Amino acid sequence: MSSPSQPLLSVRGLKKYFPVRKGLFARVAAQVKAVDDVSFDVAEGETLGLVGESGCGKTTAGRSILRLIEPTEGVVDFDGESVSDASGATLRRLRRHMQIIFQDPYASLNPRMSVSEIVGEGMVIHKLASSRRDLELRVRELLAQTGLDPNYVNRYPHEFSGGQRQRIGIARALSLNPKFIVCDEAVSALDVSIQAQVINLLMNLRDKMGLSFLFVAHDLSVVRHISHRVAVMYLGRIVELAPTREVFRKPRHPYTKALLSAVPRADPTAKVDRVVLQGDVPSPMNPPPGCAFHTRCPVAMDHCKTEVPPLRDAGGGHTFTCHLED
Repeated sequence: MSSPSQPLLSVRGLKKYFPVRKGLFARVAAQVKAVDDVSFDVAEGETLGLVGESGCGKTTAGRSILRLIEPTEGVVDFDGESVSDASGATLRRLRRHMQIIFQDPYASLNPRMSVSEIVGEGMVIHKLASSRRDLELRVRELLAQTGLDPNYVNRYPHEFSGGQRQRIGIARALSLNPKFIVCDEAVSALDVSIQAQVINLLMNLRDKMGLSFLFVAHDLSVVRHISHRVAVMYLGRIVELAPTREVFRKPRHPYTKALLSAVPRADPTAKVDRVVLQGDVPSPMNPPPGCAFHTRCPVAMDHCKTEVPPLRDAGGGHTFTCHLED
C-alpha cells in the first residue's frame, strides 16, 4: 500500500521506441521515439492531465504505463510494487487495479457482446462474482452508477449513442474496483454537451471512490476543469509540469504559452497575446538536436539548437525545461 508520502503511481525514465524496418531482411533502419524519457507521479485521489498536440506521445505513454504496449525502457511503480518487472499472476493482479477508458466509444466495445457481457467480462476473468446472479446484480449496479438504465443489460452496443457507449466503457473500467484509471481522450469523440456530463461523472466517481486518473487530452479547457496538475508533452517529452492553476496563471514554457493562447475565450473583447507557431511538428523518427521545440519556438536562441535545456524548478511543484528562466 502507498503511504501519504509515497505516490500511488511513479513513472521514471519511461521510453517507447518503435523500430522502422526497411529492406529485404527488414533490418531496423531507424527508431520512432514516441515516448522519450518521461517521468511523473500521480497521488491517490489525484487527476494528472497529460496534454499536447496529436502525435506527441500521450496515448503511447498511458498504454506503456499499463503495459498494454511494452515500454522500451523505464520504471513504473504502482502502489509500492513494480509494474515494469511484474509478470504472470503478479501482473494480472496489478492490472486489476489499473484500468483504461478508451477514446473511441464505437470501436472499444465488441458489437457481438451484450452490455452484461462487456461490463462483466473482467469480473468473470478475475473470478469476482460467486454466481451468475451476483454478476448480473453487480453489472446493474455499475450501469446505475454511471447514469444508465440497469435494464439495458441485455442490449448491444449498436443500440446506444456515443455518450451512452462511453458510459458503458466507464462501467467496464469500474467493474474491478480499480485505484487508477487512464482516461485516453475519453471525451474527445463526444459532443460538447455530452462531454460535460461525462467529465462531471468522472469527477463524481473520483471523489466518491478515491480514484486516481491520468487524463490524456488535447483540449486544455477540459483538462483545466478536471485536473489537479497538468503535464505538457511535446515530441515525446514532458516540457512543463505544474499545478493546474499555475499552468494557466503563469505558464513558463513557450510551447505551453502557445497552447494556452489558442484556447477560446468566453469574452470576445478579451485581449489575448496569440502565439502562432511556425512550421510543422518534427518527425519523432528524427527529432531536432538540442531543444526539440527550437524549430518552432518564437524565442529560440542559438544554443537552443545544440544544447538540451535543463529542468528548471519554479517552486510549488512547477517544473519546466527551457533555456529561458522565465
